[in-house]
Amino acid sequence: MVVKRWFGASVFGLSIAVLISACSSTPPTRGTNARLGTASTPYQSSITSFTAVSWQALPGWQDDDLTQAWPAWLKSCEALRKRSAELRWSEVCAQTSGVSARDAQGIRRYFENAFQAYEMRSNTSGSETGLMTGYYEPVMNGSLTRSSQYSVPLYAYPASWRKAKPSPAPARAELLSSGVLKGQELVWVQDPVAAAFMQIQGSGKIRLEDGRVLRLGFAGTNDQPFKSFAQWLLDRKEITRSEATMQGISQWAKRNPGRVDEMLNANPRFVFFKELPSNVSPDLGPIGALGVPLTSERSIAIDLKSLPLGAPVFLATTKPLSNQTLQKLVMAQDTGTAIVGAVRADYYWGSGDAAAEMAGRMKQNGKMWVLLPR
Repeated sequence: MVVKRWFGASVFGLSIAVLISACSSTPPTRGTNARLGTASTPYQSSITSFTAVSWQALPGWQDDDLTQAWPAWLKSCEALRKRSAELRWSEVCAQTSGVSARDAQGIRRYFENAFQAYEMRSNTSGSETGLMTGYYEPVMNGSLTRSSQYSVPLYAYPASWRKAKPSPAPARAELLSSGVLKGQELVWVQDPVAAAFMQIQGSGKIRLEDGRVLRLGFAGTNDQPFKSFAQWLLDRKEITRSEATMQGISQWAKRNPGRVDEMLNANPRFVFFKELPSNVSPDLGPIGALGVPLTSERSIAIDLKSLPLGAPVFLATTKPLSNQTLQKLVMAQDTGTAIVGAVRADYYWGSGDAAAEMAGRMKQNGKMWVLLPR
């Protein structure tokens, strides 16, 4: 994501669970705790301590299909090769040329030989567990022209603001009634609540009636503070805590169509979009803070104060609303101001409704190990 503000970086994927309530569960604790010490840690963080551990200390490391993580690591290397010699990224990335993308055990040997795993802990609390949330890329049907079916606009950044942006800029309700946005419509969609969630994520894909896919990226905001419309509903006892999910809010809106604008106006912040180049494949994920496309279920957003952007990270948590383990090698390819903490990750589930379902309910406890070049 370009510059993550209140959401994630390029995708601006502020996890839904940061904004709305979801269930949490305890991460799996399988595996040994073979600590090797911290003396040779090649990376220093003001908020995180790192303890070298053996590979046996990573629960599920031997079970993860690393062929699924390999393309995401190669994407990280595309960006890391262009950076300085810090942490020897160029050297370990150069070694990928001798590894077959289909050889799971060869990939495992590559990581075990080239990297050291470090358990992450909070310098403040001393805890090795932290919050794991989820985000996604919205996909909606839409049209380039307004109709009775497609009547909800997504807007470009106001042309008049490029020369003289008002300070303070108007909040959502005032902005929509001001006339400033007339002529700035990029595309029309069906559902105002889905459009609002796309603003929270900061990017998305629109399937047009002729089959084309329009990819939209973040273009700016009205600089107003974010306020959760989920919390607005909770404060008024319109929904219960268990209903404070993306799905629950959408159901409330269907029951109360005349109050949708009132709910959405509880959040004064408004997000503008821009059309991304047509040469960006619709099959690729959105571009993260690292500058490379995100990979479904293999990319995370992290706190830049905690660990280096682009690094491989082994994640051990559980899937939303279950005790089913989620133990995977992922890549720290994104960031966001809502993602704060030493052991903190926002897990990218992918695009579309299924990804939205998982992201909207994810608020788990978890552990993280960063893999750093030897």
